[in-house]
Amino acid sequence: MKQVVTFGEIMMRLSPPLQNRLSQASSLDITYGGGDANVAAGLAYLGVPAAHAGCFPDNAVGQAAAQHFRGHGVDMQHCVFRGQRLGLYFLEVGASLRASRIVYDRYDSAFANLQPEWFNWDEVFRNAQWLHWTGITPAISATAAQATREAIAAARRLGLTISADVNYRRNLWQYGQRAQDVMPELVAGCDLIVCTEGDAEDLFGIRAVPDTDNSFVSMSEQLIARFPQIRTVIATRRDTRSASHERIQGLAFSGGDYYETEFFDINPVVDRIGGGDSFISGFIYGQLTYPTVQQALTFAVAASALKHTIPGDINLVTAAEVEHIVAGNTTGRLLR
Repeated sequence: MKQVVTFGEIMMRLSPPLQNRLSQASSLDITYGGGDANVAAGLAYLGVPAAHAGCFPDNAVGQAAAQHFRGHGVDMQHCVFRGQRLGLYFLEVGASLRASRIVYDRYDSAFANLQPEWFNWDEVFRNAQWLHWTGITPAISATAAQATREAIAAARRLGLTISADVNYRRNLWQYGQRAQDVMPELVAGCDLIVCTEGDAEDLFGIRAVPDTDNSFVSMSEQLIARFPQIRTVIATRRDTRSASHERIQGLAFSGGDYYETEFFDINPVVDRIGGGDSFISGFIYGQLTYPTVQQALTFAVAASALKHTIPGDINLVTAAEVEHIVAGNTTGRLLR
């Protein structure tokens, strides 16, 4: 099987132990993550060859971040080591009525300062069948946006499937270009996107038709009409009861048909970071494995539900474990 390649920034994650607040912390737990790379690692655990392209600082911290993902089975040979700084984010894990909170410290990172010519996309995609990126990557800097543009063009020319989680983060777009001006061109090259009704309105000015029975279908139909390359739109629907209790459902629109799953109940939530990344990695796996969209969608949302029970950014589950949940084994009984 050929590789799925992801492109984007990896950051160091710093969290107080247990569910302490930052003001209580005398030490911080370290891990690493990034939306695109989390997808690659999730796929590696599911048995799909995965590679990541990105830029790290040329120092011990950059090497540690790259090694973290190598240790999870991701091919990191196409990463560049230049610059001085790895982006950081600080996470307080919430509980019950207290929401989780993230503080970013990623300004002037090595990834933000990358140059597009550092990546030979024909070489990166030499053994690839799929490219995945997120809307966070072109939000970081003008050069990161240009590198994303060139990656999509090369993947399109080489016949790869291209997916994107549009993942609109308004506060990241600080370098003088608007997401609304950059993202349409990038999304136009995709076959599959993760997009909610809110992101479609914010990024593309697309609103669900009033009084429609299904706002997701209305939004998806308009997206596909505007961007004909897109074949499938997926998303999750969340019913958040508290920081510790979540219910999630998968939605898909593909080939003119609408699909949805049952809600998966997650209580308690251990760590919701990476839940969306595990959803798309699960769906990519499903598309490569199962004959129907419904099967891929059910696998994807089950994978995401499992991620909510695992600390860290990465979904450390096998395909067999996800299939166990899909089969209805959701009681958490001891396996011997």
